[in-house]
Amino acid sequence: MPAMQLTTLLRDSRALATLAVPLILTQLAQVALTTTDTVMMGLLGTADLAAGGLAIVIFNQLRTMGVGLVTSVGNQIAAASARAEAGQESDASQDADPQEGSEEVRTIVRASLAVATLAGMAGAVLMLLIGQALTLLGQEAGVVDRARTMLLALAPGLLPCLWFQAIRQFTVGMRRPQALLQITIASVAVNAGINWALIHGTWGLPKLGLPGIGVATSLVYLLSFLALYVSAKKDKVLGPLLSLNIAKADRRTVRRLVQLGIPIAATYGSEAGFFSVTALMAGSFGSAALAAHTAVNQLVYIVFQVAVGLSHAASINVSRELALGRTGTALRIKNTALACAGAVMVVVGIVYITLPELVLSPFFDTGSAKDAEAVSIATHLLLVIMVLQFFDCAQNIGVGLLRGLNDTKSGFRITLIGYWIIGLPTAWLLGYAVGLHTLGIWLGLLTGLAATAVLLLRRYGAELHAKGTELQAASAA
Repeated sequence: MPAMQLTTLLRDSRALATLAVPLILTQLAQVALTTTDTVMMGLLGTADLAAGGLAIVIFNQLRTMGVGLVTSVGNQIAAASARAEAGQESDASQDADPQEGSEEVRTIVRASLAVATLAGMAGAVLMLLIGQALTLLGQEAGVVDRARTMLLALAPGLLPCLWFQAIRQFTVGMRRPQALLQITIASVAVNAGINWALIHGTWGLPKLGLPGIGVATSLVYLLSFLALYVSAKKDKVLGPLLSLNIAKADRRTVRRLVQLGIPIAATYGSEAGFFSVTALMAGSFGSAALAAHTAVNQLVYIVFQVAVGLSHAASINVSRELALGRTGTALRIKNTALACAGAVMVVVGIVYITLPELVLSPFFDTGSAKDAEAVSIATHLLLVIMVLQFFDCAQNIGVGLLRGLNDTKSGFRITLIGYWIIGLPTAWLLGYAVGLHTLGIWLGLLTGLAATAVLLLRRYGAELHAKGTELQAASAA
């Protein structure tokens, strides 16, 4: 690589990391938050773990899709902010109005909170209805009764959770996400303390058992939202633009955010469903295979948070560059994000190869005979996910890049093709027909993610080229 290209890559990488690193660490802290809930449920016993886990799955599915509805807000804010900055830098004699861009940001913030409110209320109602229907899905009556009490405690937390996500997208779009990490880390500690207090009835609080975990989670979401709101309101840049008056939300902006958000929510739901089906397939090969699959899947999920941070950061930067008419820089963002992802995945892959027992030790007793079969399967799977994780990261970056172009529908269509038309049949073929079992399933996952990544990145390149041609024609005219 020529020295000039290397210098450009390093400069672009530093610029991307400024936004991506806080987001990656925030994602990892959120994983710690859900892990704390799971550990606490496990301490209550197997029945509570099963019921609580079922409730958490339902909550997380609805939460994830609700988050998808407001994810495009960051891109809209980034583009509006770039236009506002350009207006402020323009000559006073020109027509550009510096206040117009700022008002556009304020309008998007109000609309995003309106969307979050509607999604939170609808999701909470749907969560309770699903709880009532659990017995129809073949679940044990005792587990269902416990799960319903958990869902009742979790439902109110969905609203402040999505409010938090709306303001989070606002701060990310404005490229000022620093408070996110501090608040999320603090929420992990607060969640653990409230969990313990409400489970056991300490500090004068009622002893609630399993529902106490749901109450604690809802309360922590509310406190996190309030903390982020106060932090943003005190910020000299963010404060004047943050408006909670959703009654004045512009209906056209609300509709635009919903139109952009529905494909994102569907994409998130589709990906979750893809991995859920493969878990059922792995379970058909026995408990050892399912345990190995679960452990490796958790490792992929943890490393995936790097992809989420890079994807969001790249997406926001693309929105800004296109708002300023810089398609060449937008193309470099793709290459920079993929290079950063590749560097991280190489380091992770080396750890998988050289220290497999250490990597698997949180999940298994690697020296125990009873875990020997699961450890053996998982060790072989590590070799697959070493490659798979790069494509997993690349496809998530691809979705984010297209979101930066305001194209959320293509991302959804392509992931349907990659996950369900290519990935799932390949997993079945290799796992069952060829007889590779769990290894075949993960090779199918790898194939599906690789195909998705290639299609998404090709689509991004084609759309970016079209936009560049359009901008050149406009300039010539």
